[in-house]
Amino acid sequence: MTTIQWFPGHMAKARREAVEKLKLVDIIVELVDARLPYSSRNPIIDDIVGQKPRVMVLNKTDLADIKQTNEWTTYFKHRHLQVVPISAKDGKGIKDIQDTLKELMSEKMAKLKARGLKNRPIRLMILGIPNVGKSTLINRFIKKNKAETGNKPGVTKGQQWLKLGDEFELLDTPGILWPKFEDQDIGKKLALTGAIKDTILHQEDIALYAIDFFARYYPERLKKMYGLQDEHLNLSNSDLLIKITERLGLKEEYDKASDKLIHDVRQGKLGKYTLDFVHEVGEK
Repeated sequence: MTTIQWFPGHMAKARREAVEKLKLVDIIVELVDARLPYSSRNPIIDDIVGQKPRVMVLNKTDLADIKQTNEWTTYFKHRHLQVVPISAKDGKGIKDIQDTLKELMSEKMAKLKARGLKNRPIRLMILGIPNVGKSTLINRFIKKNKAETGNKPGVTKGQQWLKLGDEFELLDTPGILWPKFEDQDIGKKLALTGAIKDTILHQEDIALYAIDFFARYYPERLKKMYGLQDEHLNLSNSDLLIKITERLGLKEEYDKASDKLIHDVRQGKLGKYTLDFVHEVGEK
């Protein structure tokens, strides 16, 4: 598989702007995908944030394995991170984020008030890799469709302040993806969930990764979705893709079968899943 690298010019610019704007905000919201809480964390964000107060938000819990989400929440809390699991699409957990932000900022805001800066909103920046749901979260915050949303990574290319009542001001920033994946498995996981543009990857490689994962961890779902038998799971990943292609009635159109499989996974048609496991990557 070709080494996965994707770092468009606007992302390099976004990193510089995030560093420059950091002094303007009180607190950072680090947004990650609950289906891959480890792999969707961006090492660059640690460098950007430094010692600035931070809340980690696990989004898309509606698509993730709840048992794994609970394990990851515990894992991050043990590492002294404030963690809030949410589903921005459904609006679940939005108030929890707001309450956590206000709690963490209560001392600083009290000091500002004592200096005469009454009713100064909490200023926050939301950072994360593409396609983890930043625009959807922001729209939930402001209760309007101001932030452009889409299923394609990198859809938000600008940078703007968004006001939420009198309590918060949000500095929206584009998704930032690090320049190179040293761990190719992380690249495959991000590709499967849509964090990397489909047009620059071999879809069959990503489909084979999905087959390997679901055959290993959720075999019954794979069998049910594509009408497979137990013995089919003993096939190699490539042969299993051939079998799925047959079951989909696509003859030898493996590209189309790969696209269909990836689409099914992303849409949750194979059920809720989590690609990262605490016991596998927690100590990396």
